[in-house]
Amino acid sequence: MGKKKVSQQTPEEALKEKEALESKMAKAAKSSSKRLDKGNVYISASYNNTLITVTDERGNTVAWASAGSLGFSGPKKATPFAASKVVSAIAEKLKKTGLSNLDVFISGVGSGRDSAIRSFANQGFNISSIKDVTPIPHNGPRPKKVRRV
Repeated sequence: MGKKKVSQQTPEEALKEKEALESKMAKAAKSSSKRLDKGNVYISASYNNTLITVTDERGNTVAWASAGSLGFSGPKKATPFAASKVVSAIAEKLKKTGLSNLDVFISGVGSGRDSAIRSFANQGFNISSIKDVTPIPHNGPRPKKVRRV
């Protein structure tokens, strides 16, 4: 096949690369360590999954997780146990930000709704309001005609 060429890195190049990596890591640490006091939590609990997103007051996403992203599969994703595990994963992400006061917005009819709220309270977050934003039709489209056999 032939000889493979191995490149040698000089000490000056190694130092430059190390400084570049350290500056990138410092920038990433600064952006993620932004101190927040108040935030919004959006819980979407469907029959198939539980998705939780945490945003700051302006609506910028701080952290999110779902039961599927934690490794739950199939019908286990919609269980209250999976919802509580999603909350504990988000709480780990939020420790760095110092977020303490939460406004909770719940959407959907899944079984993880109540479990997620209880888990946020048990993790030490101060829940100031809970609002149900599940879409409800107010006399929507006309139903199908009755089937005659």
